[in-house]
This record gives sequence, C-alpha cells and structure tokens, in this order.
Amino acid sequence: MRTRTSLTLAAAVTTLALSAAGPASAADGSVLTTGGAGGTAVAAGDVLSASLAGGTNATLYSSATGTSGISCSSSAFVATVVDNPAAPGTATESVTSHTFDSASCSSNVVGVLGVTSIKVDNLPYTTTVTSGGALTITPAAGSSIQTTAVLRTLLGSITCVYRAPSLSGAANNADNSISFTNQQFTKFSGSSLCFSNGFFTAKYAPVADTTQSGSPAVFVN
Repeated sequence: MRTRTSLTLAAAVTTLALSAAGPASAADGSVLTTGGAGGTAVAAGDVLSASLAGGTNATLYSSATGTSGISCSSSAFVATVVDNPAAPGTATESVTSHTFDSASCSSNVVGVLGVTSIKVDNLPYTTTVTSGGALTITPAAGSSIQTTAVLRTLLGSITCVYRAPSLSGAANNADNSISFTNQQFTKFSGSSLCFSNGFFTAKYAPVADTTQSGSPAVFVN
C-alpha cells in the first residue's frame, strides 16, 4: 500500500512549520530560531521539514473519541519560511508538501481492505506560528484544505474526499515538535464506506531547518 497525504494536513499540513513549546525569554530575537530559544534567526526562504515523532502514528479517525479509521506510522511535511519577524510576533510559512507512506498505513474500517493512496490537494497552504506556540494552517482564498483518500474495499476501489476550512496545532520547544489533535475534516464526496467526518491527530518532531548545515532544530520564541 502506498499513501501520500496531508490529511493536513498539513497538512500538517502540513503542514507545517516549526517547533516550540512556549515563548523564549529573549526579547530581541526572532520568532523562529536555531541553536536554542533566542538563538540564530531562521532566514526567510529556508526550508523546514519534519517526520512523525518516533513511536507515534498519524491517524484519521471517524470520531474524536474513537479508534476506527486510518493510521499511518510514516509521514512528513515540508514548508518554506516566508516571514520571520522579531519576537514576540507571528512567523509565516508556506507548506508545499505533506506526505504519508501508504506502506505504513492501515485501516480498520469495516469493509475496507487497505489504503491505496492519500493525497493532500490545493497546496500550498499558509502556516502562521505565534510566539506563544499557536499554529494555524489555512488554504488560499476561495479554497479549502482537502485530502483525497483512495481505499481498497471488497467491492473495489473507492475515493473519499475530505475538507476543512483550517487546521490548528501547537509547537513545543521541549522536543521541537508540532502537534495536531482531533482536527476535524468533513466528507465532501465518496461512498457510504467513507466515514462522514475525519479527525486528524499527529505529532511531528523534530522540526529542522534543512537549508542550514547540519539541519538544526527550530525553536519558537
């Protein structure tokens, strides 16, 4: 099974962007830094990326409290820094890629045999990260965050399309992570085997500045 997605997501989204736990003590640094909180400012144009935190899965479940849906153990995102102002402030990034490896994905939905692909549509998405660690992913004006999942069933292949107006996450400097918890997608189209809502949960860490030598971890200030 091969699967690429951002259940954004991006996402995430997703899609997304940085890592942080809370504001840093430095008053004159930039929102995004490497080398530690209040360290070297991340330059506009730098590329940030992260994979799922070790030992975690990205999930799209049919309810916020259930365990029925899709689970993947391999996922990653790529984002480019657009603006990184002085802290306190809000940094902006552009999420250009959010993928899920279908070989790592499984589904326990009744009637579904496996995941053929998951694709994050309508990229790029805009990601903002505040000095407090709040992260928001939004699509272009007039668009939506959209994920298309192709699933194998007893009756053949089905395509499920899910949409969300935006996604919210949190950055944490303790492990240079970004996390999404029960971010809701609504089914836009698909058969009755496509659950009507999808709740996305994932943790990516560490977020790294891959443009810089050694790909140092990114902090939010």
